[in-house]
Order: sequence, then C-alpha cells, then structure tokens
Amino acid sequence: MAWEVLSMIGTIAFAVSGAIVAMEEKYDILGVYILGIVTAFGGGAIRNLLIGVPVSAIWEQGLFFQIAILSITAVFLFPTNLLKHWQKWGNFSDAIGLSAFAIQGAIYAANMNHPLSAVIVAAVLTGSGGGIIRDLLAGRKPIVLRSEIYAVWAILAGVVIGLKLATQAWELYTLFIIITALRVLSYTYDWKLPTRGLQRMN
Repeated sequence: MAWEVLSMIGTIAFAVSGAIVAMEEKYDILGVYILGIVTAFGGGAIRNLLIGVPVSAIWEQGLFFQIAILSITAVFLFPTNLLKHWQKWGNFSDAIGLSAFAIQGAIYAANMNHPLSAVIVAAVLTGSGGGIIRDLLAGRKPIVLRSEIYAVWAILAGVVIGLKLATQAWELYTLFIIITALRVLSYTYDWKLPTRGLQRMN
C-alpha cells in the first residue's frame, strides 16, 4: 500500500514539475504533455533497465499514466495569476517527487533482494532520473549535477531502506516527509556540496 501511495504522489509531483518547466520554457501544449510524462516515468524506466526489470513493465501502469495526464492538464489549465511563483511551485513539486520516487525505487530494489549498493542506485535513479531527462530536454543544467544538495537525499533514502531501518508504512511516510523537508531546506538555504573548479588552459 505504501509503495502504491508513494508511486502516486511521485507521479503527480513529477508530472506537475515537468509541466511547469515546459510552461516556463514556453513549450506548446504537446511539449507540456511530453515533458510532464517523461519527467514522471523516465526515472522508473532507467531504474528498471539497470536492476533487471523489463522496461516494458512501465506500460502496465495505466492508472498512473491517467493520473499524470490529469495532473498535467490541471496545471496547463490553472489560472496563470495563481502560478506567479512558478519556480517555488516547481521546486516544491520536484522535492516531493524526488522523495516519493527515491523511497519507491529503493523499496522496489529491496523487494527483489538486491544488495545495498543496488538499492541506493535504484533510489537515486528513480528519484532523479526523470528530473535529469526533464532538464536536458528543457536545455537546462540538471539539478542533480549542481553543487546544491539534491541526489544526497535520494542516497539517504536508499541507505535507510537498504538497511531496513524503515519497513512499516508509518516509518516510510515519516521518511518521505523528512526527505522532502531536507530537499526544501537545501534549496531554500542554498546548502551546497564542496566544489572544486579548474581553470581552463588556453
């Protein structure tokens, strides 16, 4: 049940995030739907490919496709004056999607009895894969590659699930809230990982 709820939350959040980015880039209605769908399902497709699940399994999620389409439609039809702070909404829905899908992906891998390393990879790919594809299609630098902390929270979710520190439904929902809150705090207060730049040689 927790897996399905998290899948639904992640699907809605990433579909909305993709649609908002597409509208920020002034894509037409087809572009909005494509970017929303790719953001919602891209991470899961990459995860399936790497942990041995047929990629075609994604087409069995008919209900989630319908939910994604409805979410994108709602965003597209939403009054523009209520979406003035698009960046804030986009960041928040992306944080929810990251958290829900990272935990969902980790559970998916853990249920297949994969080792901790695979559970962490599944968490990171499911949580950030759709966002990476979204940003690349929108011509943006992927959030996960910036110095601002992003993928670390997906890794944290993978570690907690992989070590079986959260197994009950309430523990998973608590973890979801914590990961979402940490992601919101990291972009609100501009938490960054250490960086080191190299000067280009002429």
